[in-house]
Amino acid sequence: MAKMTGGRFIAEFLEKAGVTAVFFVPTMLSRPLAEMDNMKIKRVLCHGEKAAAYMADGYARASGRPGICGSQAVGAANIAAGLRDALMGSSPVICFSGGRKSSEKHKGAYQENDDYPIFEKLTKANLQVDEVTRLPDLMRQAFREATSGNPGPVNLQLAGNHGQIEDHVAELELIVEPAYTQVPAFRPAPDPDSVKEAAKHIMAAKKPVIVIGGGARLSGAAPEAIALAEKLSIPIATSVAAYALVPENHPLYFGVPGSYSRDCTNKAIMEADLVIYVGSSTGGQVTHFWQVPAASTKVIQIGIDPSDLGRTYPNAASLAGDAKVSLKLLIEQVTRSGDNAAWVDEVQKLVKTWRGEIANLRNSDQAPVRPERLMKELGEAMPDNALVVCDTGHTAMWAVQQLWVDSKNWDFIRCAGSLGWGFPAAIGVKAACPDRPVICICGDGGFWYHVQELETAVRCNLPVVTVVNNNNALNQEHSIFEDAYDGKPSAKSTEMWHHNKVSFAAIAESMGALGIRVEKAADIGPAVKKALASGRTAVVEVMGDIEAYAPKAWTKKKT
Repeated sequence: MAKMTGGRFIAEFLEKAGVTAVFFVPTMLSRPLAEMDNMKIKRVLCHGEKAAAYMADGYARASGRPGICGSQAVGAANIAAGLRDALMGSSPVICFSGGRKSSEKHKGAYQENDDYPIFEKLTKANLQVDEVTRLPDLMRQAFREATSGNPGPVNLQLAGNHGQIEDHVAELELIVEPAYTQVPAFRPAPDPDSVKEAAKHIMAAKKPVIVIGGGARLSGAAPEAIALAEKLSIPIATSVAAYALVPENHPLYFGVPGSYSRDCTNKAIMEADLVIYVGSSTGGQVTHFWQVPAASTKVIQIGIDPSDLGRTYPNAASLAGDAKVSLKLLIEQVTRSGDNAAWVDEVQKLVKTWRGEIANLRNSDQAPVRPERLMKELGEAMPDNALVVCDTGHTAMWAVQQLWVDSKNWDFIRCAGSLGWGFPAAIGVKAACPDRPVICICGDGGFWYHVQELETAVRCNLPVVTVVNNNNALNQEHSIFEDAYDGKPSAKSTEMWHHNKVSFAAIAESMGALGIRVEKAADIGPAVKKALASGRTAVVEVMGDIEAYAPKAWTKKKT
């Protein structure tokens, strides 16, 4: 074992684990960061702790490797709040936070507060490092927790308000376990009998559908999901978190179900006699609060976390295992027992009808610009290998309904629910994938959260192209406030959801980025291509229609 400071150990451990970027707010990890001078680890100084967590989250989701962030004790609550999306999105983020020294507790030390409990509900594991000699085993445990099973964020609280334990010297053994440096750490196989049971139900179904979720993306199981669909001619849908896993033009694809859905998708699922969920917890969004499919529908669920299986539907069969491995075994068991052509035709007619209904809006020349046309133009302007990072709310609704991409090489990473996540996460994505074009899509409401990180992207040479649908409002809240006024909003009601008219293109230019303001739909594509070709951090500000509200999810009318 080598004698070294805790800071040196942390730096060497991260380097050996394959970490290529660290996102932080001073003065956390000061010595480890100094030790990284001659390492290939990018040090990304952020303007806020929450943004640092979001950047680490984006890095993790794009690379499949743990994303690293850090904050001293006084910013612990801020960075903990940033871990919420990583927890909801099953993202392997490791946070280093400062904590109270035992010798200073209850004595009114500067910035003293017991922040440790804050992380309990926002992490998969919450660990305290009170002595430098515990760094070797607890660093390994942090990586183990973050990447194994259902991935998630981990907090390592280092003793000292800014982790002064990093200055302590001890003999520390550097062991990095390769299995825990990426997701998935392991690929467990389901019980053979459960595979046979699932195969039996699939072959007996007359109107089966497949819905693949975020777990399939983590597992890299898209090829297997598509192979199963093609072998048995089963229509296939994607959750928002799995949106890019099936090309838009695939003959079996029928869209996104649930709350952020296409009408055709929910309608098809309501007609299905079997729904096969792959890497999905069947949560509220993908099922529109457990209305799609109906509670009586037969369900098969494939997932790595046994506690998720049958949580919301009484599964006909549950496969507890890695999605990729489970699907390979399932493909071996199933054979075509009948002709699904009529069912596939029925589903694709629903898709064709829905596309016809929204065609005029996708081709609208209206100014301010319609979101449907914005997404159409963006989809046509994107390079084949683009990596799109999407904020939540209306942005995600419009994207999964209208951003149609036929490529097998693109990727789509969406926020799990925290408005404002998209832009800083995209910076982290670019740090993970410096050679891929990274495009963030968000609204002005989301962009306002962390607009100051434009300076971070410019300074750290992380050129993200951000397309902002600027309608000068949080117009997703329109219906909420209309309901609050019982359908008769007052003249003052807009105080709750309107913004001042500000030019993000001008703000971008003032921070050293490229700013492009677009007022006509026909100019969107050229603007996006110009921004990508520039190689610079860029903001394409599209002046959007404040009265364009995302369609509500289709549900079957109760009789």
